[in-house]
Amino acid sequence: MNSAFDDLFAANAEYAADFRLGGLAPVAARGLAMLTCMDSRIEPLQALGLEPGDAKILRNAGARVTDDTLRTLVLAVYLLEVDRVLIMPHTRCKMASVSGDAEVHDLIEREHGVDTRSLEFRTDDDQVGALRHDLERIRHHPMLPQGLPVVGAVYDVDTGRVEPVDA
Repeated sequence: MNSAFDDLFAANAEYAADFRLGGLAPVAARGLAMLTCMDSRIEPLQALGLEPGDAKILRNAGARVTDDTLRTLVLAVYLLEVDRVLIMPHTRCKMASVSGDAEVHDLIEREHGVDTRSLEFRTDDDQVGALRHDLERIRHHPMLPQGLPVVGAVYDVDTGRVEPVDA
């Protein structure tokens, strides 16, 4: 086994010794699906007063609604008792601090020699505009129920506050 991960497996052994979440149902107990960024400064359950099992948490770079996000939401709504969706990007997000995908592609190629132009990163320096666009993608997806409650909010990584976005 790769020793680069020994610390993680050792920590898991300690975690498993006192594990108390066995037996939780696979559904979202509070009916929530939340899309947020992969940024490790965000603790989505704690930020909203939730417990393990309360919500389905989806994470990606920039908290953007992708085709995979939509696929996952369809499954969550019809199979995992999700009846509301929150999209929660955050302040000081790298994906919202650049002018577009081309800037990120150029940066990665210049600094690492890797051509990433076959990927769509969905960067957008108008974070609230991107959030509003993504809310509409969910609201109008033909496979999701009409009237599914969908809201947006921005998490502040410096204060922990969540501010709703009028969309």
